[in-house]
Amino acid sequence: MKRSERLKKLGWFIPLRLASFVILFAVVVLWMRYPSFLRLEFILYAALTLCFTLLLAFDHRLKLTNVTSSVIGLQFLFEILIEAGIIYATGNVNSPFSALFILTIVSAALAYGLVGTLLMASLVSVGYAFIIWLGLVNSGHPTLSVQALKTVFLGEDNVFYSVFLHILIFYLVAFISGYLAQKLKLQNRELAVASQALKKARLETDDILRHVSSGLLTIDAQGSLIYFNRAAERILGYREEDVKGMACCEVFAERMPELAESLMDGIKSNIQYPRREITIINDKQVGLPLGLSTSILTEDAHILRGVIAIFSDLTEAKALEAKARTADRLAAIGELSASIAHEIRNPLASISGSVEVLKQELRLDGQNAKLMTLIVKESHRLSKILSEFLSYARIDRPAYNKVELCHLLSEVIDILVHHDSYHRGIGIGIESDESFVYVIGDDDLLKQVLLNLSVNACEAIGPDGGEVVFRVTVNRENNAVELCIRDTGGGISTEDIKRIYQPFFSTKRQGTGLGLSVVHRICSAMRFNVSVTSAPGEGTTFHLDMPLFSPAALSRSRAQDTSEESTALTTA
Repeated sequence: MKRSERLKKLGWFIPLRLASFVILFAVVVLWMRYPSFLRLEFILYAALTLCFTLLLAFDHRLKLTNVTSSVIGLQFLFEILIEAGIIYATGNVNSPFSALFILTIVSAALAYGLVGTLLMASLVSVGYAFIIWLGLVNSGHPTLSVQALKTVFLGEDNVFYSVFLHILIFYLVAFISGYLAQKLKLQNRELAVASQALKKARLETDDILRHVSSGLLTIDAQGSLIYFNRAAERILGYREEDVKGMACCEVFAERMPELAESLMDGIKSNIQYPRREITIINDKQVGLPLGLSTSILTEDAHILRGVIAIFSDLTEAKALEAKARTADRLAAIGELSASIAHEIRNPLASISGSVEVLKQELRLDGQNAKLMTLIVKESHRLSKILSEFLSYARIDRPAYNKVELCHLLSEVIDILVHHDSYHRGIGIGIESDESFVYVIGDDDLLKQVLLNLSVNACEAIGPDGGEVVFRVTVNRENNAVELCIRDTGGGISTEDIKRIYQPFFSTKRQGTGLGLSVVHRICSAMRFNVSVTSAPGEGTTFHLDMPLFSPAALSRSRAQDTSEESTALTTA
């Protein structure tokens, strides 16, 4: 127990002990001129008082609880002896200092409780009766002790009544003070338990509020900031210790006046906002959309106490919302475009076939032959564009299975070396941490992704040659596999990287601009993360993050896919 807590627990005991010493010192030393028969007792009593004071100062370090109790007991004993000596020397039964015993009894009540106080009252009563008896013996009454006792308890004078009244007062004071002290200790104990519980609840509440992911702040009725949690510090860019106690209008005026206005509306106009969107400027001078909710704090008599504001950064939510809107628009456009492409493809096939027949049967030369060749070539190119576009627009829902990645890469390489984009100057290799790496995905869709990325890599290398490397890295701690497809081609500029997944965007003369769009759509469908790092003249690396196979992970992927399909049907 800490020293401050021990001193608080002792309460009035220390002042009463010091008051008793001061009173006895004044009576014995100043008024009685330090009589010889009390010198030894008073010296011991003073020494015990000093020892008691020192123990209070050092007991919390030395843990001398038993020694302290012994010193207090000896101090009470010598105090009773000194008080008895004072009464004996100042009138015996008529002494005005018999009330000193009451101070001792009250002090004992604070130290020992009800039972100890009654025992102390018994000891005081015996001491008081003994002093009266001794005074009668030495003041001319019969010298026999038995006769003196008869004089005390059987006499007809007022000696008996005085002794009886004092003893009655001693026990009455002992009972009342002991009972009150015991009740006081019980109340203090209950108060300590309640205080501890309140402190714990307050700490838990404060801890919860500080770790809430949403920002939370409160202002008082004067508009001064009184609470900031950690999320509020992170979102608004202010530290609680820097702004606490300051006016919110002053703090927020420069970068977020809408927030200050919303808070002050609650104080001035009693307006609270269940949901409101505002824009602030954070400490990095970047605009942030906030979702804000304010509530008015009132007391029982509807007296305004302040306003509480809960808010969150909507940047990610806005981005997801925009992404969802874009996806919806693209889906609608894709469906319409697929229908149109399909309708165009049928007559285009007829036109292309007819032109092929005419080319074989007609004998054309000069400019006519060139035009016929151009018609056939462009018909094939248009047919290819329509095929790739239909492939982009009609990507099927993935069928998740256990896929051996290294074997799939070998199949892709076998196809790639027979593709028009490949030539003998291109070296192709596979690097893997393990011989067999199993991932979760759709075999056909994943093969299409790898083939599109491989063809792009070969086309980027050019006639001077280079290499395409597939690097497989297994991270079993995160249950993930990273596949990197690196080429030594010309690289992609920073401006073009932002647009590579857009349909029909291409930097190639003969490109359709749909290869990477197909890759992105398939990876999104299989919930793969795809990213690219590139710089002009330094080549390009595409990164694919895929889940490592396990039966549990495969079940989760299939269950998630089924859940999303059900949600889509319900929404539709």
